[in-house]
Amino acid sequence: MTLLASVFPLICYFAYNLTVPLIERKRPSLSVIMNIERRRWVANAAKRENPFDAILAGNIMSSVSFLASTAALLVLAVVAVFGQLSSLMSALDTIAIDRVYSSGEVVLHLVVMLAMFVLAFFAFTLALRQFNHFCILLGAIDHAYPPSDAEVEAIAQINSLGAQNFNAGVRAYYFSVATVAWFAAEWLSIVTCIATILILIHREFFSSAHRVAASAAVLASRQSRLREKKETDPA
Repeated sequence: MTLLASVFPLICYFAYNLTVPLIERKRPSLSVIMNIERRRWVANAAKRENPFDAILAGNIMSSVSFLASTAALLVLAVVAVFGQLSSLMSALDTIAIDRVYSSGEVVLHLVVMLAMFVLAFFAFTLALRQFNHFCILLGAIDHAYPPSDAEVEAIAQINSLGAQNFNAGVRAYYFSVATVAWFAAEWLSIVTCIATILILIHREFFSSAHRVAASAAVLASRQSRLREKKETDPA
């Protein structure tokens, strides 16, 4: 039970990342809708020559960089705890609910926590690199000649990959909350994981943000079709 409760957040993290793309084939998530908007962003950015798009991309990279730095600090913090194991064992005696952990169980759980934060760090740094590639590709657009649909799609895809890895890093943070709950009780870690999954599913598929984004995407698509119709049939 102790082993299962320790690795359960890690299992849930990988299971969620593997399962959500399968669900998205039947019901678009908020991330899928945002990917559509990213393509519109690139298509519109190719038509304007101002620093607006560079500012937007810079803001995104600043947020990712902050979370990557935080993940690195958390990794160092967990590593430092290994050197203070005796103090941690004493602290657990006061916060654990009807449970006395052995030093081996605590070390194993610290390894799981370390794995969660390392995954978050790699996800954020990869997202930062991909957003950097997006900025380069966006800046390389020649505004004198409109880019092809394939070029717009490729640039938007780089942005989507960055967002995908950013989301993976954020999810690692979410599930790491369950690893902290483990110190209070084993069952609390499992309950926290289940609650985290339900919250993530609600945010991705049933939240008010999902409904608003879907409505905005539909309205934008209708306006685009109307403009195309007017251009092809001016009369």
